[in-house]
Amino acid sequence: MVTLADPLALQDIEPYLTAVDDLFARELSSDLDHVQKLTTHVERFRGKMLRPVLVFLSGLAARKNAQPLGTTHVTIATVVEMVHVATLIHDDVLDNAEIRRRGATVNHLHGNETAVLLGDLLISHAYHLCSGLDSQIASRAIGRTTNIVCEGELTQNFNRGNWALTEATYYDIIYRKTASLIETSCRLGAWASDADAATIEALGTYGREVGMAFQIVDDLLDIAGRQKTVGKSLGTDIEKGKLTLPMIHFLATAAPSHRQLLISLLESETSDRIDNVRQLLIPSASMRYARNQAQQRIDQAIAAISILAESKIRQTLINMAHFVTAREL
Repeated sequence: MVTLADPLALQDIEPYLTAVDDLFARELSSDLDHVQKLTTHVERFRGKMLRPVLVFLSGLAARKNAQPLGTTHVTIATVVEMVHVATLIHDDVLDNAEIRRRGATVNHLHGNETAVLLGDLLISHAYHLCSGLDSQIASRAIGRTTNIVCEGELTQNFNRGNWALTEATYYDIIYRKTASLIETSCRLGAWASDADAATIEALGTYGREVGMAFQIVDDLLDIAGRQKTVGKSLGTDIEKGKLTLPMIHFLATAAPSHRQLLISLLESETSDRIDNVRQLLIPSASMRYARNQAQQRIDQAIAAISILAESKIRQTLINMAHFVTAREL
């Protein structure tokens, strides 16, 4: 199985990832001990560093010569990671999640108020850091993307318990809440390497489609994954009445009796309702349908970067795309 740990060119970006670690810690450093302990705690939420990795790989793929990437790339990568971690902290509040990266969430340890404020602190630091760049293009792109992410979360929250949710609305939600930041990471990585418009567009499309597939698979994992393997609280979509692609497809295609059974299980308040929903969905064709939709997105992502010259970097981007759908259910 392809993993994020072994694409061909990750060793080429290790120094840049180390620079992100250093800048992340410096930017969030506080003279207040209680704040410092919280910002240190969220370091564990930074798992695969997918978004910073994509900033650097896009930058390397788009550069016109063999010059090393600059400090702009490091700043952008750190900013997108801060925004991402902030969204994770806020998501855990919305979902009442207790586990993140195999450790306790901030809201579980310190309460929702502290978690919300800590997420806000990370967003504030991200904008502070980004404002130091010479050009405001990145700041505006990050600001616009963060707005889109928040709109996605609001739309998903608004549609809790909406059993008539369509695939089109679902795709709009996951683009906004997940794929938009991954797309921006790729676009800004290429932009910081002075890439031409076609290359920026190709890498942006790659990021968007990878991000869409990533969220579809995440939603599959929420239903069929194992908490020990995935490393975070599962079943939260079912618990909160958030329809994801397998549930939407099941409600649209299943026999009326099975459709009503799923709705009744989603609306019930019994302690075993999450397990009952899983037992209904996991053997269904709707799980295979959702995985196939994710694979189609990956195929589109790989096709988008066919305009890039063959290289170790392009192959790494292809490997990373395959990794998204190779994650174990």
